[in-house]
Amino acid sequence: MARLQLNKSSLAREQTQLKSYERFLPSLDLKLQQLMAERAKARKNVQYLQEEVTRLAQQVGEKLPMLAQQGVDLEGLVELKDYRLKKVNVVGVTMPDLDRIEVAVRPYSLLAKPHWVDAVARLLHDMIEARLRVKVAEERVRIFDKSVATITQRVNLFEKVLIPRARANIKKIRIYLSDEQMQSVVRSKISKRKHAKEVAA
Repeated sequence: MARLQLNKSSLAREQTQLKSYERFLPSLDLKLQQLMAERAKARKNVQYLQEEVTRLAQQVGEKLPMLAQQGVDLEGLVELKDYRLKKVNVVGVTMPDLDRIEVAVRPYSLLAKPHWVDAVARLLHDMIEARLRVKVAEERVRIFDKSVATITQRVNLFEKVLIPRARANIKKIRIYLSDEQMQSVVRSKISKRKHAKEVAA
């Protein structure tokens, strides 16, 4: 770090920096609050989506006890073919959002399979979609966590380092300049007395 210059131009520079820090800090604080609010919403959304997956799993057990029946091959009946994410801006942070989900149901003979296979296919389709939504929602929370940590570091840098340092520097320069001014006045008075004595002698 460069040594602090104890002069008027350095004082002006420190005062300008302090003003800009104090002007910038409220907008950082506001962004931090917005991010924390959005993160709280994202966490609630993850919880809701996880409950949805659990609810779907319970439905499979309750509505389709015949799944335990032997001899009905459901392997690969429903699978995630493709999905596409899009980027959305949430309070200045780029977030993933599901744009498209393609879940495929493997064709099967309606005569060779029991009638309840249709219901299983629908539930499995919903379950795959819900699980993918949970993954995306969890990724959003992770990104929010990272963004909140970054903004918190910046707020702390301004509040705990830059602003206090600028104030301390301003105080130090002012004390030094005040001392210099006092010494200058004292030197001037001593010089006048000497001059007056020389003139009188």
